[in-house]
Amino acid sequence: MSKLTIKPIKLLPGNVIRYKGDEYAITDILDLETVLARNISSGSSRRIPVVDITPHSVENGTARNNNLAVIKDDDWREANRRFEIINPILNSSRGQRVNLIKQISKTSFVSQATLYRWISAYEAEERISSLIRPTRKDKGGYRLSEDLEKIISKHIRESYLTDQRLTPFKVWEKIKGECRDLNLTSPHLNTVRNRIDLLSDEEKTLKRYGRDAARNKYKPTLGHFPGADYPLAVAQIDHTPMDIIIVSDDEDRVPICKPNLTLCLDVHSKVVLGYYIGLDPVGALSTGLCLSHAILPKESWLAKMDITTPYPVWGKMRVIHSDNAKEFRGTMLETACKEHDISPERRPKGQPQYGGNIERSFRTFMSEVHNLPGTTRSNVKDKGDYDSEGRSCMTLSALIQWFAIYIVEYYHHQPHKGNNGVPPIIKYEKGLLGDNNQPGIGLPQRIADEYKFKLDFMPYKERTVQEYGVLLENIFYYHDSLRRWINTLNPNSKNNKRVFICRYDPRDMSKIYFYEPDTKSYIEVPYRDITHPAVSLWEIRAAKEGLRDEGYTSLNEDLIFGAIKKMNAIVETEKAKTKAARKLQAKKKTWAKAKDHISSAQSSSTVTATNISQSNSIFSEPIIPYDDIEEAM
Repeated sequence: MSKLTIKPIKLLPGNVIRYKGDEYAITDILDLETVLARNISSGSSRRIPVVDITPHSVENGTARNNNLAVIKDDDWREANRRFEIINPILNSSRGQRVNLIKQISKTSFVSQATLYRWISAYEAEERISSLIRPTRKDKGGYRLSEDLEKIISKHIRESYLTDQRLTPFKVWEKIKGECRDLNLTSPHLNTVRNRIDLLSDEEKTLKRYGRDAARNKYKPTLGHFPGADYPLAVAQIDHTPMDIIIVSDDEDRVPICKPNLTLCLDVHSKVVLGYYIGLDPVGALSTGLCLSHAILPKESWLAKMDITTPYPVWGKMRVIHSDNAKEFRGTMLETACKEHDISPERRPKGQPQYGGNIERSFRTFMSEVHNLPGTTRSNVKDKGDYDSEGRSCMTLSALIQWFAIYIVEYYHHQPHKGNNGVPPIIKYEKGLLGDNNQPGIGLPQRIADEYKFKLDFMPYKERTVQEYGVLLENIFYYHDSLRRWINTLNPNSKNNKRVFICRYDPRDMSKIYFYEPDTKSYIEVPYRDITHPAVSLWEIRAAKEGLRDEGYTSLNEDLIFGAIKKMNAIVETEKAKTKAARKLQAKKKTWAKAKDHISSAQSSSTVTATNISQSNSIFSEPIIPYDDIEEAM
């Protein structure tokens, strides 16, 4: 059965778009917010705002909509290998493709028909996971035995990745010799070549030609950030505490703490692609929220901030550069980036030129924050006798709006020293649209399915579905759509129950997002007991820790929510006395607003649990030992 695929919106001359139900062909890009297009039916031309262009759903029988969390490592590596092979073709003009496909077919030992099939699959969805090999119905395991894989890996490591620099053919001959001695069927030469192709060029150069050769070929020269030659080529992301004390947003308006800023900067133009300000510790969540803000269109966000100045910045960056941030190392965040063809890279130690752009931006932004009441300045010496807490008056929401106005209406339009005096938004526009001296790269694609995109950057856990629903952090979640999955067995292992992907927003644990494997979509699943209040993951874990300190060895959700209620009562009593209590109360208010982050982008194809039957509570409440609860992955 064919499926409808929401294709990315390509804003290039000649491409077909949809506007108010009609199809148009783009004839020109007028500016960052407007295109000129011709109605395919009537032939009339008109100016069309980019924000009003809607996704174009097409019927595609091969659409897979893979969930990143269930993709096996081998499949992911193979999909990336295929993408590397066809990437030069994707970036070429239509006129060059035929000859380029013939050439790449010879050098990669992949047939032209296969290349055309990979190109068609990728262009249908613009996702690397679309290149994953469909599961064969007769699949019985790995193509090569574990012993043979170990032999191949050993000889690549000991014979190819050395300064002896043996060719793949010579490595294959060594593998054949060992296989002959062990009475094993030797692999094909192409199999060995494919394994070698999975290695990065930098690793091969380092192991075969030495550190100096790798540094000279792949490391930048001082004073220049490599690859940042056009907008969205390279973005930097980092965190910093903001130099200001904020106050609570209730009638007391008492001082709380310094918020954290996570910011994503376009290195080429110095445009702020997106940011996130919050009170929670910086990490994968704040990074994911910042990236979502950076990549997705800003129109609804501007309306919420009450800003009328355009912020025509959207689209996926080619490389996202971080300061050795651990949140990108082997995590779901790294997988989500690679799925969307974003290459996460880390700043090498002792190479300061990699981080100068965003660090200079932080200094610029904080110098403006130093003009606000309640500033802490950059250090104790600069602060002097200034009473930061006594002078503080900015709430978190007020600070967020002030920073939005500063970035959108002031910073982007001021001459920038790093751009030789050109304002960031002007250089950004010039890089996309071009001028008399050089052509632009064109407008970036707009994400069509914002709901799915945001969930890709949210954390997840794997859980089974029991009679009571799904258990996460000792709390039960249930929706009638889960019934068919209760106690189902793993199709690959009949002795084990099947596990499912459950994503969640740590700021609002009142619902989880259950990935339905048949429809390949997410279902919002609420608490089984919908009378429980919305709480954060940090509140749940703090309550569990407190209960364990009191001697509880078995926990259930009644104990947890009872503990949270007691904690909230203490906070309410102590908020006028301690800064920590005031900070926790402020965090709770920001967590309460977290529901808008994903639900505002929810696609119509997603099942929402709205009218949950009260019969959910008919299930008995089992007491579960804490040690038996599966913790975070």
